[in-house]
Amino acid sequence: MSEKRRIVVTSALPYANGDIHLGHLVEYIQTDFWVRFQKMRGNDCVYICADDTHGTPIMIRANKEGITPEQLIARSHALHLKDFTDFEVAFDNYYSTNSPENKAFSEQFFAAMEKSGAVTKQTSPQLYCARCKMFLPDRFVKGVCPKCGAENQYGDSCDKCGATYAADELGHPVCTTCGGTPVVKDSEHLYFELEPQHDYLREWIPGHTTSDVSNKLLEWFNEPLRSWCISRAAPYFGFQIPGYPDKYFYVWVDAPIGYLASLKNWCESHGEKFEDWWQNPKAERYHFIGKDIIRFHCLFWPGMLHAAGFEQPNKIFVHGFLTVNGEKMSKSKGTFVNARTYLDHLPASALRYYYACKLGGTTDDMDLNLQDFVQRVNGDMVGKITNLASRGAQMLNKSLEGRLGTMDDEGRKLVDLARSRADVIARHYEDRRFSQVPVEVAKIADAANEYFDARAPWKTVKDPAGAETTRVTLTTILNVFRILAIYLKPILPAYSEKVAALFGESSYMWADVQKTVENIKIGAYEYLATRIDAKQVEAMVEKAKEKPADSGEVAHESRASKNKAERTAAKAEAAPAAAAEAPALKPEIAFDDFEKLDLRIAKVVACETVPKSSKLLKFDLDCGVLGHRTIFSGIRGAYPDPAALVGREVLFVANLAPRKMSVGVSEGMILFAGEPGVNGGVLSPIVEAGAGTPAT
Repeated sequence: MSEKRRIVVTSALPYANGDIHLGHLVEYIQTDFWVRFQKMRGNDCVYICADDTHGTPIMIRANKEGITPEQLIARSHALHLKDFTDFEVAFDNYYSTNSPENKAFSEQFFAAMEKSGAVTKQTSPQLYCARCKMFLPDRFVKGVCPKCGAENQYGDSCDKCGATYAADELGHPVCTTCGGTPVVKDSEHLYFELEPQHDYLREWIPGHTTSDVSNKLLEWFNEPLRSWCISRAAPYFGFQIPGYPDKYFYVWVDAPIGYLASLKNWCESHGEKFEDWWQNPKAERYHFIGKDIIRFHCLFWPGMLHAAGFEQPNKIFVHGFLTVNGEKMSKSKGTFVNARTYLDHLPASALRYYYACKLGGTTDDMDLNLQDFVQRVNGDMVGKITNLASRGAQMLNKSLEGRLGTMDDEGRKLVDLARSRADVIARHYEDRRFSQVPVEVAKIADAANEYFDARAPWKTVKDPAGAETTRVTLTTILNVFRILAIYLKPILPAYSEKVAALFGESSYMWADVQKTVENIKIGAYEYLATRIDAKQVEAMVEKAKEKPADSGEVAHESRASKNKAERTAAKAEAAPAAAAEAPALKPEIAFDDFEKLDLRIAKVVACETVPKSSKLLKFDLDCGVLGHRTIFSGIRGAYPDPAALVGREVLFVANLAPRKMSVGVSEGMILFAGEPGVNGGVLSPIVEAGAGTPAT
């Protein structure tokens, strides 16, 4: 027998400012599958999670509702935990990042990072409200989008065009708290330097992520890793940074540390030592996350752990997003469904089964096709698998005193066939190829149904002489079904518990597959699963279209805003940042439209930073016969030393209408390839033909 494993498993922490929805459940349900399987195998496995409770959106919503942030996060914690529990997601500890353990760990990490020299101070421009006497977080300021001109946009991203930017780039900024006009002031922040770990992280990443994830991450290592801002100015709901009274840890600093805090809290309540779990080199540590937060978990987090002297995760398992009916989840179409809305109309077991059918252990997006959902649950889970127990157990109880007999050779052969797939199915669970488990189970169920139909127990049971033949048939069918229920226990735990009760057994372990059940009396049959009516799904969709009356709509908007802010911060402060999710293509243009562009070659005579902007550079271009042009370009992040651009020849759009900006008038557009700081730069002409020459 193999040695028992000691395993710590985490799912990403749900944000406390929004409800749990079906997209979130993709992660928690699949993690639950894996954890339950490990426990069935007899391993010591602890499933850790917590609410992510800090940050600006929490503070904004609490202020809006007239309650404290602590009251808001306590309410969210209760609602989240109820949703997870009702979906049969069994955490060993579901905690909060707003905890004394997390505060202590965060301070310990910071002290170690600071001692190692990894923490530096940098000054950057930030909007300041004199009336409120505070620097304004991105979500505390609104103004005109600097990209498309849309009004009433927040200070981190535009809901209309999707652009991201710094708050000080907004036109006509307004403080959302008092309505005053903020000014730009320099603000000092703390940064975590990743470049000293360049070689370490480059070596670490491929061994701890899948190849598609590591290949993407390693693209960022073609140039120095940029520093990451780890502080936020007061007011901010979070932990104050020791030694910096007006600074707080950025939410993405203490959020992953929350894994350790939740584990420590579990250890203390179970008489265990934290060091025996996380700091034990023989223990295993696994994170399940979505692909939208790869940079935080696969770059910043291992960098923090390394700097603070903590053990690293063994693997980081990354999954894709959920689409519904082949499209992005939509509130207007009723496909953005909260967990509670689903549970008000449909059973949790149905979604767990369907998700298992779709999850393959990759970063590919997963589609919840509602029509396929109904057909798959009704056809396979109910009609093919559960029907074996329904027909077999009810017939045995009704006509044969509920007593199992002894199988014949044909029956044992079928049971052995079912039992022979145990190792294959176990490997699918271990490798997170959950979609293959229902496939294997369905094949066995097909063979069992063929056996059942061929033996026709509904006929033999009517003949007094055929009673024992019927008993042999039903004993075989119920033994096969019992094995299937064991195979499905990680996916359908409550279902499996009912099956165990039917046979008078305790909760199943994986080894119970090898047991044969004969010559015992079974219990009363309890319905395990019922067919789904398409009208139930339609009613759920209609309900999801309704706007919540309790500001739930605001909660989802704030959660999305936090994610946008995270992506913005990562692009501005990370590594070079990961490419943002690919934006949708704009409408096609004709070749005639393209011909309208007058692309010219110009020489950079001078280039300097713009004092009031963290992104803009001011160019003086020698455009030959066109004279000199002044152009402002938002590529400061890629060129921290603008002097390096002086003397370069670049392509620019010469016939773009001048644009009036707060810092001056921009008289064209310099062309740029790639994302700033990642793998791009200003476009140099293929043939250097001299300033002012049209590009062909």
